[in-house]
Amino acid sequence: MKNRIKKRKSASHEQRSRRFELRLSEAERTQFLDLEKALGLSRADIVRIRVLQHSKKMLVNTAEIMKLLDGIGTEIGRSGNNINQLAKHANTLQQQGMLHSNLIRDLAPLLTEYIRLQRRLEQSIRQLIRLIRGQT
Repeated sequence: MKNRIKKRKSASHEQRSRRFELRLSEAERTQFLDLEKALGLSRADIVRIRVLQHSKKMLVNTAEIMKLLDGIGTEIGRSGNNINQLAKHANTLQQQGMLHSNLIRDLAPLLTEYIRLQRRLEQSIRQLIRLIRGQT
C-alpha cells in the first residue's frame, strides 16, 4: 500500500460547520435579496466575498454596469460621427478657399481636450474591467 500524504485543504474547500446570524430590517432584507438576484450570488457568498476575501474590493452589479457602458459607447460613437462631419465640412471649406485660420485655431484645443478625455475614459473603463474580473 502506498503512503498517502494528506494535503491540507484550502480555506475555500474546508467544510463549513459554523453559522453566522445577521439581523436585518425588512427593508435591508429586501435590499439584500435584490443584491443577491442582481449579482447572481448566494447571500453566504456575498458576505464571504465582501467581508472575508476581498474586503477592499467592491461588489458590482455587472448587468447595470454593462448598460451604462453601452450608453457610453453610444455617446462616443456620436462624438466620433460629429468630429467626422466637422472634418468633412472643413475639407470642403478648404477646397473652396473659405477655411479661416481662426476656425482651426479655435477647433484644435477642443479636439485636444476631446482626445484627453477619451483617453481618461478608456483608462477608467480598463480599471472597471479589472475590478469586475477581481470579483469573480
